[in-house]
Amino acid sequence: MALLTPLLSGFIAAFIGIIPPGLINMTAAKINLKEGKKNALWFVVGAVIIIFFQVYVAVLFARVIDDRPDVVTLLREVGFVIFSILTIYFLFIAKGPKTKKSKIKKSSKKSRFFLGMLLSGLNFFPIPYYVVVSVTLASYNLFEFENNIIFTFVLGSVLGSFAVLYSYIAFFKSIESKTDYLLKNMNRIIGSITGIIAVVTLINILNYYFG
Repeated sequence: MALLTPLLSGFIAAFIGIIPPGLINMTAAKINLKEGKKNALWFVVGAVIIIFFQVYVAVLFARVIDDRPDVVTLLREVGFVIFSILTIYFLFIAKGPKTKKSKIKKSSKKSRFFLGMLLSGLNFFPIPYYVVVSVTLASYNLFEFENNIIFTFVLGSVLGSFAVLYSYIAFFKSIESKTDYLLKNMNRIIGSITGIIAVVTLINILNYYFG
């Protein structure tokens, strides 16, 4: 039972982080449509291998800074400023993305595997994301920086990432019409998410100074 919490936490964190339509999940879905499920799964496997290392590095970094309350507080303050700026940008400044139909040429399983690794490696979002998630969970005593718990959390993140990517492969045809709506309103969605994170971060900062 002690390992169930970090496993579920990692799964949920990955689910929230990767569920919005993005380069990796949309590419997996399109490979499935153009080349079949096997090539898409090879792409996903390549992507989640990189995600495993990204989450592991992020949690190890979080363990280092977790012993420094002053650094954690500073990161929260910097995070609050960054998320506030992102919220303003996505809600009031950014223009809606244009939807384009991309062509994917038929390729081998091996090339799709390495493409998954490449696109996942170019995505640096997971590292700061999981640093914040693990530090936040630890502040609420829902996570401990012990080796077995860290590995379980990372495993949950990998499983969550795979589950979301597989869902895009399996159900993309049924949600394809809704994806255009999501893409057109992606700025509002992202702005709302960053706004919520900014508010929660501000509450944690105020609790630290005045709680």
